[in-house]
Amino acid sequence: MTTDPTAPRPLPGAGRNRTGSPGPAGAPAGDPGDDPVRGPWGSVMGLALDQARAALPGGDVPVGAVVLAPDGVTVLSAGHNEREATGDPTAHAEVLALRRAAAARGEWRLPGCTLVVTLEPCVMCAGALVQSRVDRVVYGARDEKAGAAGSLWDLVRDRRLNHRPEVIGGVLADDCARLLTDFFRAR
Repeated sequence: MTTDPTAPRPLPGAGRNRTGSPGPAGAPAGDPGDDPVRGPWGSVMGLALDQARAALPGGDVPVGAVVLAPDGVTVLSAGHNEREATGDPTAHAEVLALRRAAAARGEWRLPGCTLVVTLEPCVMCAGALVQSRVDRVVYGARDEKAGAAGSLWDLVRDRRLNHRPEVIGGVLADDCARLLTDFFRAR
């Protein structure tokens, strides 16, 4: 039996915190550790890191993304960078994950959804997530050279735009940054 990897599926252990009781509304389960804002997103960021590692065999920069449904526990889609593999300059993890989530929902608007990505979105990806109307973007490592969610620019929270998602940065930041650093050191 084969399963469709793009089909929505519940997050393992979703909706439960470390004691087994339901987790906070709108946030996936995970060990909150010392940080009640970033901690609950650790398990989903782990899935995004798995996606990032999937980019390595194709020679792409290891960035991975996951889109959660409005229930905060169902994975609508996932993606990793595929620019080298496809020759498509827009094949960033976030754009691919957003496209797949829109296809899964049958509409381009993704209200209530959360984009979880290992690296702070660039201006193209920030524009795509604003246009898709996601409620929240959660990212791991900051991108001081091209980040558009607070580092270099803050496109996603620009008051001149009609939609401004919540931004949560720094989730498993060291793990996300290490994957990128190792990739570039090996080149």
